[in-house]
Amino acid sequence: MSDNLFDLLAAGIRDPEAVAIETPAGEPIRYADLIARSGRMANALAGLGVQPGDRVAVQVEKSVQAIILYLATLRAGAVFLPLNTGYTPAEIGYFLGDAEPRVFVCDPARQEALREPTEAADARMVTLDAEGRGSLTDAAEAAPETFATVARDSDDLAALLYTSGTTGRSKGAMLTHGNLASNALVLREAWRFTARDVLIHALPIFHTHGLFVATNVVLFSGASMIFLPKFDVDRIFEAMARATVLMGVPTFYVRLLQDDMLNAETTANMRLFVSGSAPLLAETHREWQARTGHAILERYGMTETNMNASNPYDGERIAGTVGLPLPGTEIVVTDPETGAELPQGEIGMIEVRGPNVFKGYWRMPEKTAAELRDNGFFITGDLGKFDARGYLHIVGRGKDLIITGGYNVYPKEIETEIDALPGVVESAVIGLPHRDFGEGVTAVVVPTGSPALTEAEVLAPLEGRLAKFKQPKRVLFVDELPRNTMGKVQKNLLRDRFAGLYD
Repeated sequence: MSDNLFDLLAAGIRDPEAVAIETPAGEPIRYADLIARSGRMANALAGLGVQPGDRVAVQVEKSVQAIILYLATLRAGAVFLPLNTGYTPAEIGYFLGDAEPRVFVCDPARQEALREPTEAADARMVTLDAEGRGSLTDAAEAAPETFATVARDSDDLAALLYTSGTTGRSKGAMLTHGNLASNALVLREAWRFTARDVLIHALPIFHTHGLFVATNVVLFSGASMIFLPKFDVDRIFEAMARATVLMGVPTFYVRLLQDDMLNAETTANMRLFVSGSAPLLAETHREWQARTGHAILERYGMTETNMNASNPYDGERIAGTVGLPLPGTEIVVTDPETGAELPQGEIGMIEVRGPNVFKGYWRMPEKTAAELRDNGFFITGDLGKFDARGYLHIVGRGKDLIITGGYNVYPKEIETEIDALPGVVESAVIGLPHRDFGEGVTAVVVPTGSPALTEAEVLAPLEGRLAKFKQPKRVLFVDELPRNTMGKVQKNLLRDRFAGLYD
């Protein structure tokens, strides 16, 4: 049998008449509809000249038709390349030039602005809007629904996802059919998904979380999803009455906690709340449990690997940790200099090995060699440690490590202390150039408002809690921390903004 991800999905469909996707407005999409409509779309792609191995680049708003396009790309044996809807024409020009897709699918409203980079990359442009209409849909509706899915090996590429590129050039992570299938099947078991589940899908689908974790797990389970165009508090509460699972980023849970409707009754039908893509504050975890009786399940993944670790479904979900390695995935913590494995409790570089780990970076053999070891371990760039129970703690990115006066400082440790102070919403600790110390430990704090928090009120409690070299030299106050689409704090922007503080 073919290892094409679509073939594996289709082979597992037990009830073709079961609902796969429903939207706030529109007819429910059955599994049989997914098969038929993806067949039409795959024929449309083939009509545009798409061959096995070709890239299909996509910058479109979230819609059911965009999911159909993802499935059709798999069926055609091509490589799906989703692009953040916030990218500018200049950024799109880089991605198209690097990936050289056969076809570029964009929103009709952006067609003119994106014409030049599309032509420069020698790609065919077709359109798809937020309602699922456009020239691509027109071509699909005129095509037959029968399509012989192209056979693929587990090692063949299924998707190309570009990393956010906060430092240097964005890298295209090459994900195979085997990577995506293995991870979906592991998560289905780990999180106890069945055909009876209904997922609230409020995530974007240009990112691994919304596209692969949420969508693939649902489809491999024969479950269904309530497909929301974006996160909307009222729609989430409305959906909770009949849904069973919510996958979200920490911002989702913070915003829901701000609503008086959140309680044990409004979440009574739900069995699981999952958080990822950015660290969940321990305080958010505790407050959610107190209000709803549910413990949020935090997990750890990345573009290059999908999911690596998860707090247990059965067992204690410990705030501030990302849980245990998933079955089939090995995680080690190593010395960043030597690569030697470190003992439990020591902070080092997190490395991951397993069937979920990507094939390498697109057309970047040197970068691939630098981050994928010969023994199969991927050097994630994340710093962490294992506790005595085997739970993994993420303490920050390697590039966020602060070296001050020759001492290593891990921002997460200081942020945890500051976040616990009254009057603090959240904080980010960064290293800024310092003439005497190399880098000065600097805290950027979002205060609650009134009375106004002072620098001294933040620093004083830390004196008895942290070694002198870890204590911030300055505390800066901002209205909010800069975040990317998935809610991760962009510390590089803070470092740029305050670079001259110690001049």
